[in-house]
Amino acid sequence: MSIYALWGALEIGLIFGLVALGVLISFRILRFPDLTVDGSFPLGGATAATLISVGMDPFSATLAAMAVGAFAGMVTGWLNVKLRIMDLLASILMMIALYSINLRIMGGPNVPLIMEPTIFNVLQPEGITDYIFRPLMLVVLLVAAKFLLDWYFSTQAGLAMRATGSNPRMARAQGVATGRRVLVGMAISNSLCALAGALFAQSQGGADISMGIGTIVIGLAAVIIGESIMPSRRFFVITLAVIIGAVLYRLFVALALNADFIGLHAQDLNLVTALLVTFALVMPMIKQRLRRKKGG
Repeated sequence: MSIYALWGALEIGLIFGLVALGVLISFRILRFPDLTVDGSFPLGGATAATLISVGMDPFSATLAAMAVGAFAGMVTGWLNVKLRIMDLLASILMMIALYSINLRIMGGPNVPLIMEPTIFNVLQPEGITDYIFRPLMLVVLLVAAKFLLDWYFSTQAGLAMRATGSNPRMARAQGVATGRRVLVGMAISNSLCALAGALFAQSQGGADISMGIGTIVIGLAAVIIGESIMPSRRFFVITLAVIIGAVLYRLFVALALNADFIGLHAQDLNLVTALLVTFALVMPMIKQRLRRKKGG
């Protein structure tokens, strides 16, 4: 695999590290099976790309993408908390609605950004090539997001959200407004996914209506891989693990698709994803059996 392909896989892996953090909040902390991610990721890309194409600066466009992503997540939570629609069904309804909303925002199936300013080329200093600068910038952004989440979930509000996901009945008995915690958590989760979509669109040169297909699977794969290689109950380690899981996932995919002896092509991406997720799910069981054999 060429060095350019390796840096490209690292760049995309870092972007999907934000998705992994968002999926961690919904699936692991709130225990909310949220498929809105498949809509909020392209929502962020569509919003940022459209606003940049009409003249808005890329930083404001990216913040706007995060805001609309947070709103989408909050609507999903509202459908569940206020209208008593089952969590999975509420997220499916929102995901379906976002497909049409994204088409409306873009005014078509895609919005190119080839000649438009992005946060990457605006901040890129002279003397550093783009394929090196982008991963470095994404590392800084991802580390900042990770530490902000670590700080938030150590506060009283964050601990109340974790209690809501672990045992909502007990949390309500302690005076926690569990419905409000769900709304806030879903907003944070989908704002991170929309941020990832906005960065992905600016990195890849445009937004496309199909860019969100399978996003939730990739996020889950990153979470599962990270938890398998770095099992821990410390939140600091958990957030680090899912980020590493996202990067490893993209590196594994790049290696599989660029290895000539394997014979895989770009259309085999979903097959590779399914195999990686299956392996990550089976890995804890394999470790347990090996420990039993050693102990026996």
